[in-house]
Amino acid sequence: MNMPRAAGRPFMALPGPTNIPEPILRAMDRPTEDFNSPAFEALAAGCYRDLKRVFKTDGTILCWASSGHGAWESTIVNLFRPGDAIVIPETGAFSTWWAEMAGLFGAEVVTLPGDWRSAADPDAVEDALRKDTERRIRAVGVVHSETSTGVLSDVAAIRRAMDAAGHDALLMVDTISSLASMDYRMDEWRVDVTVGGSQKGLMLPTGLGIIGLNDRALAIAREGGSPRRYWSWQRMLDQGGDLPKFPGTAPTQIFSGMRVALDLLFEEGLDNVFARHRRMADLVRLAVEEWGFELNARRPEERSDTVTAVRWPEGHDPNAFRDSLRDRFNVAVSHGLLDLAGKIIRIGHLGDLNETMILGLLGAIEANLAIDGVPHRPGGVRKAIEQVTANRT
Repeated sequence: MNMPRAAGRPFMALPGPTNIPEPILRAMDRPTEDFNSPAFEALAAGCYRDLKRVFKTDGTILCWASSGHGAWESTIVNLFRPGDAIVIPETGAFSTWWAEMAGLFGAEVVTLPGDWRSAADPDAVEDALRKDTERRIRAVGVVHSETSTGVLSDVAAIRRAMDAAGHDALLMVDTISSLASMDYRMDEWRVDVTVGGSQKGLMLPTGLGIIGLNDRALAIAREGGSPRRYWSWQRMLDQGGDLPKFPGTAPTQIFSGMRVALDLLFEEGLDNVFARHRRMADLVRLAVEEWGFELNARRPEERSDTVTAVRWPEGHDPNAFRDSLRDRFNVAVSHGLLDLAGKIIRIGHLGDLNETMILGLLGAIEANLAIDGVPHRPGGVRKAIEQVTANRT
């Protein structure tokens, strides 16, 4: 049976991909251009330069036509030989998949077990590094905002733990659901490799894997790593001169959109962007707790400002709720992954959004809870409205 077309724009409350603002859509609505032309090279150079402001680094920025998973793979093949070890604190599905990828390329993965409700433990990282007397551990890989669990890890604390251990391992950080939405300081926190993607805080379509690198990571990559061509950092830099050379055709329209996305971020001001995301996250968390649901991230200081994972009442199917929410109200929220499949819904609140959009989202969720008969306390939307009112007076 064909469902009737839902009126209005689909409301994306996924933790990625996110809403694309109209100015960015218009900027990408253009013919394909010669990616070897001086005009495109100037456009790309400006984007690479200004991405450094978002990463807060003076290092190197590289992009591929890929998702963030491609940026993960580039870190593995450029830095690791089979048998090298990597420490990855378990914080959810994406830390698990990064570890799985490293293992497929022959790395020895030292997983620090976690409960998927807590941040990466700096003490556990320090202990693992202190035990590595043979210096086989090449890097520590941490997910900043774990998209599958709504948990935020303290990258600066991980760096302090690594320093306390006196170990020279690289620090690699996945910022795919935090970059351009929450404060991130690559150079200040002495992160060696930062992994990002285009489709979340940068408000672009899926299609670019992005990494930030410092000179230390580049020097280690020059010494070895695994066989690679498409993902080779050095090949991109050697062939590109002043501008990294795409290993294939560059996605020119996405760069046109990126120019506008970066301008929008800087016009608002990055600190204001981060504060806005905190306000939106607070509204969602207030409503969820007023409904009587449990947040997956246990500690308030470890809750991501871009995605909230909500533990679902036993005996009720969160995936059925997701389907009915989409079909009735044209609102998309996300499902649980791996260990959390069938146990949570995930509400994304990042990118181009404001209080009006959040209140509409919460209103649809509360209405659907009532229609579907999911046990809850009414009043989450009212609580959020009270908070908006208090913020505006």
